[in-house]
Amino acid sequence: MPPPPQQQYGQPTVWQKRTMGAMMGGGVGLTIGFIFGSYSIIRGGAGPRGAMATLSQYMLSSAATFSFFLAIGSVIRSDSHLLPPHMEALALQSRFAPQTLHSKIVGSRIVRELWEAEMKRHKA
Repeated sequence: MPPPPQQQYGQPTVWQKRTMGAMMGGGVGLTIGFIFGSYSIIRGGAGPRGAMATLSQYMLSSAATFSFFLAIGSVIRSDSHLLPPHMEALALQSRFAPQTLHSKIVGSRIVRELWEAEMKRHKA
C-alpha cells in the first residue's frame, strides 16, 4: 500500500515567525532567568520578598527581554522574501557576480574608453 500523499504547506507568515521567535525567546529567557536567579538567591539570599518572588522576577524579566528581541530578530530575518522580484534578482546577481579587481592604470583606461564611447554615441 503506497504512503498517503504529503500535504505541501507554504512558508509560515511573518506573524507566525514572530510568534515562534517570541516563544523560543520566552523559553530561553525562562531558563536563563532560572539559572541567574537561582545563583543570585544562593549567593545573596532571597531578600525581603522571599525566594519564589525573587526567582519569578528574574525569570519573567529575562523571558520578556529575550522574547522581545528574538521576535524582532525573526521578523527581520524573514523580511527578505518581501522584496520585489527585480530587487531579489539584483541581490542574487550582486551576491554571486565575480568581483574583478584592476590596478589604477587599468581602471583609468577602462573609464577613459567608456567615456570616449559615450561621447561618440552622443555625437552620432
